[in-house]
Amino acid sequence: MKKSIVIFYLLLLYALSEMFWWGTVVIKLQPQRVGMIIGEGAVFIFLLCVGAYFIHASIKKEDRLHERQQNFLLSVTHELKSPLAAIKLSLQTIVKRDLDKQMQTSLLNNSLKDIERLDDLVENMLLATKIESRTYSFPKEEFDFSELVTKITDRLQVHSCGNQQIIKAAIQSDVKVVGDKFALSSVVTNLVENAVKYSGPCAEVAVELCQNDGKAFLVVSDTGPGIPDAEKMLIFDKFYRVGDENVRKSKGTGLGLFIVKEVLQNHDADISVKDNVPQGAIFEVTFN
Repeated sequence: MKKSIVIFYLLLLYALSEMFWWGTVVIKLQPQRVGMIIGEGAVFIFLLCVGAYFIHASIKKEDRLHERQQNFLLSVTHELKSPLAAIKLSLQTIVKRDLDKQMQTSLLNNSLKDIERLDDLVENMLLATKIESRTYSFPKEEFDFSELVTKITDRLQVHSCGNQQIIKAAIQSDVKVVGDKFALSSVVTNLVENAVKYSGPCAEVAVELCQNDGKAFLVVSDTGPGIPDAEKMLIFDKFYRVGDENVRKSKGTGLGLFIVKEVLQNHDADISVKDNVPQGAIFEVTFN
């Protein structure tokens, strides 16, 4: 991309040089037309600069997208390798060692969790592809949103911190919504997974669901590093991730919040991002 920008500016410089040279030649041959030549030259330079600005912006945008796609491929590779390696190790341990029933069950349960993680990753990529290609129809029906949120928070609950609950769920019962159950489950999963992922080890994550004036209201808050104001709208772009990719420790593909935004737009729902106190982020979803 940098090579393309250099070539573009060299061609622009050449065009301007040629214009000035021909302008000088014409003025020498027909000095009485100097006013007209300068006027037309100024218009040409203005249009050329406007065109150059938009072309430059387009090249930079493609450059950023290309970089995000590369980061996405690296992230997906890592996201796939980690659970696969864990599953392989667990199964090899069961096959090669004479373990008691309790230990075998523990290893198999860990493997199932890693398989669920892989399933979420694959579903995210498939859903993002279908949404972007406009081939997903979002079939809607009325269902119990409370039951869905409860099921997801229970599945994503972290039990490795002294048996403490990391996800503090306050879910009002019998909250109904009309929507695509599969797509909305992806919304809840991505929001809760992000909150857990960006919070510190064993840090608390809050998930609240209630109904106000007949509208479902979902809040997911964490105590992580938070999101800078300048990036609060960018986080919903495809492949975008907060912070420097070279020093980032948290895993992810940059698809989660893109899916959240697209799914909620197709459900006439709004999402907002606020700062948590003393630190962290709060995502609020309102169904209209």
